Amino acid sequence: MLMPVTRKTTRMAFMSSGLGSPTIMGILPALTQPLDLLCLLQLLSTCVVFSLVASMGNWTGSRGNWSMLIWCFCFAMTFTILTVELGGLRSSFPLSWRNFPITCACHVALFCLFFSISYPTSHAQFLSYGPSPDHVIAVTTFSCIVHVAYAIEVAWTRAKPGEITGYMSTVPGLLKVLETFIARVIFPFIRCPSLDRRELALEWCRVVCAICFLLASLAILLNLGNCTNMLPIPFPRFLSGLALLSVFMYATALVLWPLYQFDEKRGGQAPRSRPVNCTHSHPHFLCDWDRLLAVTVLIVVNLLVYVADLGCSAHLMFVKV
Repeated sequence: MLMPVTRKTTRMAFMSSGLGSPTIMGILPALTQPLDLLCLLQLLSTCVVFSLVASMGNWTGSRGNWSMLIWCFCFAMTFTILTVELGGLRSSFPLSWRNFPITCACHVALFCLFFSISYPTSHAQFLSYGPSPDHVIAVTTFSCIVHVAYAIEVAWTRAKPGEITGYMSTVPGLLKVLETFIARVIFPFIRCPSLDRRELALEWCRVVCAICFLLASLAILLNLGNCTNMLPIPFPRFLSGLALLSVFMYATALVLWPLYQFDEKRGGQAPRSRPVNCTHSHPHFLCDWDRLLAVTVLIVVNLLVYVADLGCSAHLMFVKV
C-alpha cells in the first residue's frame, strides 16, 4: 500500500537526500552511502554476536536456542538486503521492496533489544557455571550495537510528512510489527504446562493472543506481497476493522486473565505478595507467579498498542475517504 503524498522515501530516495550525494544505484562504488554503511555495521555486529555465543557453547536451552536463532536470522536478513541493494536486484525481488527492509529492521531492532536485556539478566547471576563476565559483557555490548543500528535504520527510512512510501514505513505499519513482537513474547509464558488450567476463560485468553497475532501478521504479509488490492474492501477499512476487533478481544483478555489467575476463589494465586518459593535457582527458570504477572503486563501493553493502531488506522481511513 502506498501513501498518497508527494516526495519519495525508500532506500533509493534516501541516497539522494541530505545524508548522501545524489546517485543512481550501481554507478558509485559499493558501500559509499550512509545506509549501506549502516547495513554493513549490522552485518558485522550480528556475525560477532552469534560467533561469540556459539564459540563459548553457552547457548543451550530453549532461551539460548531462541536467541541464537534470532541473531542468525538478523545476519541472514541483513546479508540478503545488502546483496539485493548492491546487486541492483530489487526489481527481481519477490516481495515489496518498499516494505521489506523496514519490516525486517523493525523486527530485528525489537528482538535485539529484548535479548540485550534477557541475555545478561539470565546469565550474570550464575557465572559460577555459566559464561565468564567478559563473555556476557561482549555479547551484550554487540547485541546493543545491533539494536541501535537497526533502530537508526527504522528512524531514517520511516515515513515522514510529504513522502511516498510503503505502508510498513508508516506508524500503523510499525505498530503492526510491535503487536506481533509482543505476542511472540507472550506465547512462551502463556503456553507453560504448569499454567495450563482447563478453564474456558483462560483458553479464550490464549485464543485471543493467537488470533490477534495472526491478524496482524496477515496485514504485514499482504503488504509484503503487494496483495492489498485483492481484498474485497478498501485496505484502510480492513485495517480499521482488524484493529477494532483486536482491541475488543484484548480487552476481554485483560479482564479474564488476571481474574482467573490471581483470584484464589477461582483457583488462582493471590497477588498480595510474591511466593517465598518463587526463586531463580536456574538462569532459564521463571516461577509460575512471575509468568502470570508477565502475561498480565504484556496483555496491558499490547492492548495499548492496539488502541494506538486503531486511532492511526481510523485516521488513515478518513483521510482516504
